[in-house]
Amino acid sequence: MKWLIPICIFCIGISTLWAQGTETFPKGARSMGMGNANATLSDVWSVFNNVGGLSRIDHSQVAFGYDHRLDLNELTTLAAALVFKRKDFGWGIGVSSYGSEYFSQQHFGLAISNQLGIASLGLKINYFQTSIEGFGTGRAAILEFGGIAELSPELFFGAHVYNPTRAKFGKHSPDHLPTVIKAGISYRPAEKLSVQLEAEKDIVLDPLLKLGLEYNLLNKIWGRMGINTLSSHLFFGIGFQGRTIHFDYAITQHPALGYTHHFSANVQLSKK
Repeated sequence: MKWLIPICIFCIGISTLWAQGTETFPKGARSMGMGNANATLSDVWSVFNNVGGLSRIDHSQVAFGYDHRLDLNELTTLAAALVFKRKDFGWGIGVSSYGSEYFSQQHFGLAISNQLGIASLGLKINYFQTSIEGFGTGRAAILEFGGIAELSPELFFGAHVYNPTRAKFGKHSPDHLPTVIKAGISYRPAEKLSVQLEAEKDIVLDPLLKLGLEYNLLNKIWGRMGINTLSSHLFFGIGFQGRTIHFDYAITQHPALGYTHHFSANVQLSKK
């Protein structure tokens, strides 16, 4: 009966993934706090969220993230990113690990982005591995690309496509990894306030609308909240932004699945 354990964990993981869109993939607690409305955000976590944003960051950085879902260690995600900024270019490495010994997914990606006038465009190549105890391991190469355009000092537009080639879990697997398209706008009427509105579509799921808000509560403290319309998710977050170190925390509430906690930190390595 030991084979039932990985099957149960696989089913829980997949149901969590489907119920929460592509949320299993690490995005950083800043994004999580705003309901994952991240198509227009430009920070170190753009290496996962929208690779087009990498060339818009100001400094080379390293980041670490931890997601703990439903109080189950088997549904925990660990992630790290290293991003370098050089003039109009940004490039980086992103790695993550999700799951346990019974069911796990590992990801490694290389990304590059270029600033071209008001637009920044990026491309990322990923190696994605899925392992299920007793069933073997599948490996896939995944492409993604995206961009962000500054339409005005207050208005930004972003778009991102993940897995346009519809890669499968493995060479012999009949199942495809998610193919996800998202686009959003960001309205920033002041330095202390931004509003994110985003639409996301997995080609086999219903569309998902996201609304996020970020506000500077104090000089170095930011508050965040968001909502997803498809499953009535609620998101809340808080962040501390020091001179070289940023800490972020977010909590996700799902009416059926409960709470998920997100922690992330990033450290500035150098100036431009």
